[in-house]
Amino acid sequence: MKKKKNDHQQSEAAFEDKQEKQHELLKSLFRELFQSERSAMKHPRREAERLGGGPPAQALTAVSDHARSMFAGLCAVARAAEVPVSRAGMAIGSLLSIARHVVLDRTVEAERSYRATLLGMRHGVDLVKLIRKVADASGRVELAGFCTRWLEEREALVDRVESAMGWFAEHPKRAAEMPRLLRGRRAHA
Repeated sequence: MKKKKNDHQQSEAAFEDKQEKQHELLKSLFRELFQSERSAMKHPRREAERLGGGPPAQALTAVSDHARSMFAGLCAVARAAEVPVSRAGMAIGSLLSIARHVVLDRTVEAERSYRATLLGMRHGVDLVKLIRKVADASGRVELAGFCTRWLEEREALVDRVESAMGWFAEHPKRAAEMPRLLRGRRAHA
């Protein structure tokens, strides 16, 4: 009888330890997701403005709009999952966004900047996929449901951004365009 009680206590302790580790993983993933979503609100819109219209700009704007529309829900589901709404993640996302805008977006061609933005979007999708797996494994039904809905919408939008990349093949001059600041410098060189 004593052995069964010991086995049960060990099993319960292992279960609690696993849940604690899953919760810690969720905290880490959410910090990264808040950073990624802050970027998803800003970068695609900046790229769309840089491109000035057409299918790539429209696809980028749709992702930015989705990030904005889902943000309140993301905060709510984080609180419900007892995961802090990461102000630090959002601040880091803002700092990285500013650094990218000041450095990268001003020094690379339109097509390359577009692909960098697409890469960031894919990173966000991968994060939400992993969060959903952790939510499923830890029995967090609400969180898993939010992730499923988010993915259904966002993956289609990111696919649209990927498809719109073909526009650059038809517009190679625009693909090779440099930001205004550098174009002026290169003309004088």
